[in-house]
Amino acid sequence: MRSGVTDTEDGDDVDTGTTACVLTAALTEGPYFADEKLNRSDIRSDPTTGAVSQGVPLTLTFNVTRVDSGGCTPLTGLYLDVWHCDSAGTCSDVGSAAGRRFLRGYQITDAAGVAQFTTVYPGWHTGCAVHIHFKLRLITGTTTTYEFTSQFFFDESLTDAAHALSPYASITTRILRRGVGRDSGGTRHRHDRSS
Repeated sequence: MRSGVTDTEDGDDVDTGTTACVLTAALTEGPYFADEKLNRSDIRSDPTTGAVSQGVPLTLTFNVTRVDSGGCTPLTGLYLDVWHCDSAGTCSDVGSAAGRRFLRGYQITDAAGVAQFTTVYPGWHTGCAVHIHFKLRLITGTTTTYEFTSQFFFDESLTDAAHALSPYASITTRILRRGVGRDSGGTRHRHDRSS
């Protein structure tokens, strides 16, 4: 099984006659994945404390497809986990934020292969360009039968605009840019998002 997401920008497009499917490269899970079992589309709040993460509102729309025989078929019923750091670069459930569960959650892809999340634009943490992690899982009963993990990065002009606003502007200036971080390697990773 190969996974793709619909996109209209440059990339590894697969011509299906009507819709372009773009394959997404697998990337490291990073050290902060935790299966919190939070089935929710709005991942801004911490269910432990009720606190809501501050930042520029962001809506993520994933169109998940299987690419085979020259076509794109929506993948239905996959668990799609999303996690990322807050505006200050803090990831939940690790270090000083252990036990907290903000900016994490999953949705199950619908009949069209779509899952959508409401979140905030991520901040950054040392050693990484600004990014969001995601993981696709096919779970049958209690067994995970397929798993795909990746990340996506943002255009620098978009990040510069978001990070010029509060609460990002009060954080130390970002050092790493997209294409320089340990996971990006200069490769533009595909996703379908709207904000």
